[in-house]
Amino acid sequence: MSQIIKVGMADLNVTKGEGVLTTLGLGSCVGVTLYDPITKVAGLAHIMLPSSKAIRNNTNPAKFADTAIVLLLEEVLKVGAIKGRLVSKLAGGAQMFAFANKNDIMKIGERNTIAAKKILKELKIPIIAEDTGGNFGRTIELYANSGMIIVKTIGRGTKQI
Repeated sequence: MSQIIKVGMADLNVTKGEGVLTTLGLGSCVGVTLYDPITKVAGLAHIMLPSSKAIRNNTNPAKFADTAIVLLLEEVLKVGAIKGRLVSKLAGGAQMFAFANKNDIMKIGERNTIAAKKILKELKIPIIAEDTGGNFGRTIELYANSGMIIVKTIGRGTKQI
């Protein structure tokens, strides 16, 4: 039986082998996964904001794309992943509310997705699949034995990426 590990908001965790990582309620937040297909090491971060540099209360590195992805990388390497084999998948980054103001500052989901992609590119970790954008929430499950992600949405069904 698989061990299911919940990853909360502004949180991250890793597992290996038969473990499953899950995070609930990805709205504008982005779930960033790292996976080594040989060692079956998987990591998941539930990021809330794009940058730790724009916020005063930045004591939780798992909250921000720029710090969470680097920390997640460190954690999967500790468990046996090899950086050169890592691949990433993204889910979330929705625009949950419509605003009359077209100011980009309110486009948190899009900004989170762009920031995650930028950090992954800098780390030379390829993104092999994503399910981002839209205006609906997502729950994801990452299976360490295959790297498969199940994306569940209310009213929009379930899919694998």
